[in-house]
Amino acid sequence: MAQDTTLRHRDSHSTTGNGSGWSTRRIAVTALFCAVSACATLFLEFPILPGVEWLKYDPSGAIALVAGFAFGPATGAAVSVLPYLVHLATQSGVYGMLMAVLATLSLVLPASLVYRRDTTRRGAVLGMVVGAVVCLAACILGNLVVTPLYSGMPVQAVVALIVPALLPFNLIKIAINCVLAYLVYKPVSKALGN
Repeated sequence: MAQDTTLRHRDSHSTTGNGSGWSTRRIAVTALFCAVSACATLFLEFPILPGVEWLKYDPSGAIALVAGFAFGPATGAAVSVLPYLVHLATQSGVYGMLMAVLATLSLVLPASLVYRRDTTRRGAVLGMVVGAVVCLAACILGNLVVTPLYSGMPVQAVVALIVPALLPFNLIKIAINCVLAYLVYKPVSKALGN
């Protein structure tokens, strides 16, 4: 009996078995997604809305969304958090990291949870719509809290930026991430043998 319990415990944490733990392959693929996402957030970042150059887009959110669709919400969450730790060593620092994690996680988790229940294109679109709504709300609320800390702006100044800057920027960013993910998630998933 004790041996059966030990075997089950070992198998559930195995990196090579097919238990409920993460396989070595899944860990390696997650690390690959994290590396690509970290490179995207460091080197492919650019402003997309004139007048607010401090709001920058990078495709790391699309990469995390593909990871969540291809390998599930846990992988999507890992790719939504780990790559952004590089922001701690950049000018955006801890506040940039917090906003990047909030924006990506709030899109990827709802979308991949919905997609896990319905793994069709319809499920993917529905997941992205749900994720987009959650992400938009999270980004606006996050900006109301984080932007005053980061920039020293009063909250009223941030509120004044919601309609002319924050709302359109986040809508554009979410739309680009969803379109990119929709176009590549099936080919990437097939290429990775999932």
